[in-house]
Amino acid sequence: MTVARAARSWLDLREPADARSRSTELLDHLRALLPDDGLLEVHDLGCGTGSMRRWLGPQLSGPQRWIEYDRDAELLDRHATDSTTSLDGIELSVQTRSFDLTELVEADLTGAALITASALLDMLAADELEHLVSTCASAGCPCLITLSVVGHVEFFPPDPLDVAFEKAFNHHQRRMMPHGRLLGPDAATAAADLLERAGMTVVTRPSPWRLGPADGPMLAEWFEGWLEAACEQDLTLRDAAGPYALKRHAQLDDGLLRATIHHHDLLAWHP
Repeated sequence: MTVARAARSWLDLREPADARSRSTELLDHLRALLPDDGLLEVHDLGCGTGSMRRWLGPQLSGPQRWIEYDRDAELLDRHATDSTTSLDGIELSVQTRSFDLTELVEADLTGAALITASALLDMLAADELEHLVSTCASAGCPCLITLSVVGHVEFFPPDPLDVAFEKAFNHHQRRMMPHGRLLGPDAATAAADLLERAGMTVVTRPSPWRLGPADGPMLAEWFEGWLEAACEQDLTLRDAAGPYALKRHAQLDDGLLRATIHHHDLLAWHP
């Protein structure tokens, strides 16, 4: 699979921003689609450290069993000591599966009342996404897929070089890998189209990160990764990258830098 392993430190750093950015409107739609009683079984794909459960579980009532998939066993280690409770105070049951999602089949999702994923789709190639969507659609339950990047960043204050670095970063997101070209910022639209073709109703909503002085460590980490990827993709930007980075870090240190990193959330269900 072409999905890169995410560093645990980065996942921890971004979790608060993820939590406040996900669409609450889609959450309201989702509640109306879920069963009113009984055990709710949630299958979380590419779960990382379990941040989706920690965000969503406490906003849903009743007993819940979370089946969490990630191919990185080290990330799954955290789940053994991580306790989460539902909206009405019931402790969630958690099972983990060390799993490559390219090998996911419909039988793996038996019992699922909800399938979730977060910050996953952009790291897939087209055939991987098609396989994943087909498998999830066959499960017959709603799918909530959050925080898919859409390829647009807004800085304040703006800089004339922002557009060039954004363009290079987006090309990097679409780079060729051994198993195919990554979809990057095209993945959210591609997933919505595939789910609709599978007969599901699809609703999308924006879920941007809005980062400012209070998010200094995360903003700095994100900016460095964004800039590095852009320069890796377009070598002609390297001379400009040094002064550009110094300027942005000075703004960050002075509490002047803000960035909006656009994402989309998606909810799909069978009518």
